[in-house]
Amino acid sequence: MTTNTKPRRTLLVDAAVAACILAARVASADQSTTASAGDAGSGDVLAEVTVTAERRTENLQDVPITIQALSGETLQELHVDTFEDMVKFLPNVSVSGTGPGQSNIYMRGLSTGQTGIQGSGGVGQFPNVAVYLDEQSGQLPDRNLDIYSADIERVEVLEGPQGTLFGAGAQAGVVRYITNKPKLDVEEGAVNAGYSLTTGGDPSTNVDAMINVPVIPGVFAVRAVIYDDARGGYINNIPGTFTREPTDKVVTGYFGGVVPPNSGPLNNNAEVQNAFNPVTYKGGRLEALWQVNDSWNALVTEAVQNMDAEGVDWEEAYDGEGKTLPDLSVQLYNPSYDKDMFEDTQLTINGRIAALKVVYSGGFLVRRVNESQDYTNYSRGTYAGYYQCNYPGYPFVGGKPTAGSTGYCYSPSGFWTDHQSSTHQSHELRVSTPDDWRLRGLVGLFYENFTVHEQTDWFYGTSPNFVQIVPPAGSNSNNPDVRPLGDSFFDDITRGYKQKAAFTSIDFDIVPKKLTLTLGTRWYNIEDFEGGSNVGSFGCEIYGPYDGGVPAYPCGTQDGSNGNNLTAQSLDKTYAGFKSRANLTWHVTDDAMLYYTWSQGFRPGGFNRGATVLRPDSPLYGVWQPAVAFGPDTLINNEIGWKTEWFDHRLQFNGAVYQELWQNVQLGIFDPSVTGNLTFDTNGPNFRVIGSEFSAIVVPTRGLTVTASGSWNSSESTSTLNLKENNGSPIPALANPFGPIGTPLAQSPPFQGNIRTRYEFPLADYQAFGQVGVNHVGGSYSTTNFLQTTLQGAPQRFYDPAYTTWDIAVGIGRNSWKAQLYGENMNNQRGLNYSTYTQYVKSDFIIRPQTYGLRFSYAFGGK
Repeated sequence: MTTNTKPRRTLLVDAAVAACILAARVASADQSTTASAGDAGSGDVLAEVTVTAERRTENLQDVPITIQALSGETLQELHVDTFEDMVKFLPNVSVSGTGPGQSNIYMRGLSTGQTGIQGSGGVGQFPNVAVYLDEQSGQLPDRNLDIYSADIERVEVLEGPQGTLFGAGAQAGVVRYITNKPKLDVEEGAVNAGYSLTTGGDPSTNVDAMINVPVIPGVFAVRAVIYDDARGGYINNIPGTFTREPTDKVVTGYFGGVVPPNSGPLNNNAEVQNAFNPVTYKGGRLEALWQVNDSWNALVTEAVQNMDAEGVDWEEAYDGEGKTLPDLSVQLYNPSYDKDMFEDTQLTINGRIAALKVVYSGGFLVRRVNESQDYTNYSRGTYAGYYQCNYPGYPFVGGKPTAGSTGYCYSPSGFWTDHQSSTHQSHELRVSTPDDWRLRGLVGLFYENFTVHEQTDWFYGTSPNFVQIVPPAGSNSNNPDVRPLGDSFFDDITRGYKQKAAFTSIDFDIVPKKLTLTLGTRWYNIEDFEGGSNVGSFGCEIYGPYDGGVPAYPCGTQDGSNGNNLTAQSLDKTYAGFKSRANLTWHVTDDAMLYYTWSQGFRPGGFNRGATVLRPDSPLYGVWQPAVAFGPDTLINNEIGWKTEWFDHRLQFNGAVYQELWQNVQLGIFDPSVTGNLTFDTNGPNFRVIGSEFSAIVVPTRGLTVTASGSWNSSESTSTLNLKENNGSPIPALANPFGPIGTPLAQSPPFQGNIRTRYEFPLADYQAFGQVGVNHVGGSYSTTNFLQTTLQGAPQRFYDPAYTTWDIAVGIGRNSWKAQLYGENMNNQRGLNYSTYTQYVKSDFIIRPQTYGLRFSYAFGGK
């Protein structure tokens, strides 16, 4: 075996050198901090937290929705740099996916699970949780925008439908990264650096540096940040051999249970490596603020990030034959990686016209993904024999088999590649009244153009007896070229939507400073579109000089191949309507608020690829095909909540109880033996979630802070749906893919919670602290789909068990520097966040094993 020794330190060195040069230019001084959620402030009481969840600056305790907010200071205290780090401190938030930047985010358990990430940009469901970087949304199916949290002012997590102010992508909630903005009259900077060791894995290093310079004090300032984080791997790709077995469906279906010649072994010697899943984040951000006059300013932001995730972030409980594998290991036969880059440009203009506040925000986000994953275990599946073997009797001359031919198989090696490019252009104009008016509100206009270009190619056709494939003429493909031999199926799809919207939110103080009614609505018009093609090699095999000749070269839609021209189908659909919300807020006292919230959310539908090939032995053969389009699903939320502070602002206790009705839920289905060899989406049952959550912060004595939060959810389907024949009759031989009424949602733990205690105290001339935290995640199912089974016939509806972890940290600082030692997952749990079978072997996505680290911070300048 080999150990990864790639150089990973170019930007880190640059950052450190730049920071030292900047430090020399600025006199050191104590840095003040602005407290936010979870901070106890400088004394022995809680600090006020300000958020912009309702598009205006407010005290978090006055906002009548459930918000979890983590300040930049809290992110540093918790050693949070990526969303993977953050999610364990966010009860009621979960993820499912295949690694960094390859996940869906869910809130309040509103998940049906995730199908394979390969091709999801072209055919997957749109996310139901929106991710924002300042004013720019960045949703992408099955690929969360994984923003590195360097120089972040705060992260706001808004739960429940936020469609009125944040649009269709915010059906279940919003995650907002709010960056620190340039300061017009402060020269300051900071450097953070860290080193950590993961049990059984490679070491990790990170550095980030920030500088704020008032170029023209009071008028023009710039703020820049750069970062480089190299996370060592901990998954081992161990030696393995792949040999076809008598129980493989290829062998039982076509060779009578007798393994044909040349069926292995295939070894993975070229890919064997310890800790082969390192992840590197490199990037930076530059912001420039121009204070035009007392009423107007303009902010320009440019952010760039490159993420390189090598290997895979899962372990395999067993190999393709069902043999148990060691802890933290996989057996992969082809290179696996995910390279993910985004660049975001934003312009925000703030101003006033008389008493009215005006905000314009425009952004353009470009994201490019290049990914490859091993797919060799597909070779044990139902269809692989067609692409990798000559059946008994080959060649078939004149339609007749050759006597004595027992068949022959070629290499079982397979992989897929995914090349994805997306653009996200948005413009929003908001006008709002002063916040102290008794009748106040805002109105806004919004435009969005979201386009995804994706090319996914599946390379499992190792037989040389195939004609190469090509997109159909006129399909407007991203890659019009003939595909190389071995590319047996591809998606070449462009999809997206254009959205226009107008929205308003009005507040009226029925009783000033006591009772407030809020009404809001959003009119939307979304034009959903899809084009391109998907083409397979079915019908492109050359059996020999048989009657009718050979398939045409190249093979696209000719001679029985399953080429599918999506552009020719004119796949476009418009969704329009209103989504609204209402709040009644009662300030019982200055420190206690009760509220009731009713809100609606939705996400648009999409299109299926069609041309699904059904096996003749499928119960659906000849009687059913997936619909060309699947429709929107909707969410209705009813919530009663409270936000309170007690004992002279020493205790904060917030919470909510809610019921969410999720209707016409979108669900992905893939089962080659029943529904064909394509994933398709359909609208399924309705679900109901009844839940509650709380957060508490207490400062029992000066320097001691205890923070706790938790959530409980009970989800169940309230209606179900059976697939029916084209004539409307039920298909009795097919199991209900959605399960019986009462089935819980996926990725929906009944309980999630965490508690942490931090004590800060003087130590001689220094300031020291100690911190300990515990996190618990309940068990949940990986999917709501009852139809899919493994190659061995077991249900793919895996149960991911509960787990508990605990962390510690100690540190010391003086004036402008501080250092801390920390340990995460101290009990070294194999916490299982998600499991899937999309690569034809059970993949378990586990949390990072036990990790110890040292982090050093230095700040200079400031006030």
